[in-house]
Amino acid sequence: MHFALIKNKDLNILHQKFYIMKKTIILILVILIYKYGMAQQEINKIIFDEPADQEILLGIGNKDGLTTAPFNDWFQLEYNSYKIDKETLDKLDRNKFKTLEVEIIMGTWCSDSRKEIPRFYKISDYLELDSEIIFLVGVNKEKKAGRIPISRFEIELVPTFIFYNDGNEIGRIIESPEGSLEIDMLKIISLM
Repeated sequence: MHFALIKNKDLNILHQKFYIMKKTIILILVILIYKYGMAQQEINKIIFDEPADQEILLGIGNKDGLTTAPFNDWFQLEYNSYKIDKETLDKLDRNKFKTLEVEIIMGTWCSDSRKEIPRFYKISDYLELDSEIIFLVGVNKEKKAGRIPISRFEIELVPTFIFYNDGNEIGRIIESPEGSLEIDMLKIISLM
């Protein structure tokens, strides 16, 4: 009898631990499904924007979204025709890319965005920047990104490239570079 009581007590403890572990696993799965399932549905969202009178990218996007219809024509044309300044880019200390992040606020309806975004991606491809460090947000003409809160960026003109080192903003390229994207990126990244 005494042996059976100990065994039942141990079983109760094991049952409680199993129950807690099961709840923890379910919670982790719910979080992962939300993070990767729901968030993925919002990437490269295309809507028809009345003020722009065209389809636009709204919210979180990436290069893949810009290389598909209805954006691929202007993206590929600018990407393919742009001649990057390799001499300037080769001056960059590539070790600094480890702590670099770039947030880009752009409008697919905007002529400056249609010029500078493909150029930036061509530069990032040359530099072999990890796509995970580039955070692209498409906005409408009112500089709104749907459900993505971007007011903290204080965007007035697009495109706006915001460069971060270890989470701290170190510089911006607003609308058009002062010199070229390569020269401005060299100046900003050299501050790291």
